[in-house]
Amino acid sequence: MKLLLDTHIWIWALAAPEKLGERIAAALADRKNELWLSPISLWEFLTLVRKNRLVVEGDPYEWLDRALQRAPMREAAITRQIVIESQRLDLPHWDPADRFIAATARCLGLALVTADRKLTGARGLEVVS
Repeated sequence: MKLLLDTHIWIWALAAPEKLGERIAAALADRKNELWLSPISLWEFLTLVRKNRLVVEGDPYEWLDRALQRAPMREAAITRQIVIESQRLDLPHWDPADRFIAATARCLGLALVTADRKLTGARGLEVVS
């Protein structure tokens, strides 16, 4: 299965795996699954650090580099199709990061791994939660 990690799942997997639910932890550990990450998650991570909503040890850019080396994933590049789909999605809110990540999953045929209740019930979106 091809899995796109929501930002919080990616961060939890690296820094707080105890926060992952059993089903999500099993999906991430299954070597048959292909793990994907959107550049939007990197932007969201850096934004959270800048706003002091997430604290990491040392320089956040170096932390990011180490994290990506330690757990390499396929990059889900943002395309014109994804930008358009982000506006068409029927989601209960207009959070841009969530919209780009959900649109990426739909356009690339990836299952979105998330614990975000605002996304788990989205129509037309395959979700692992």
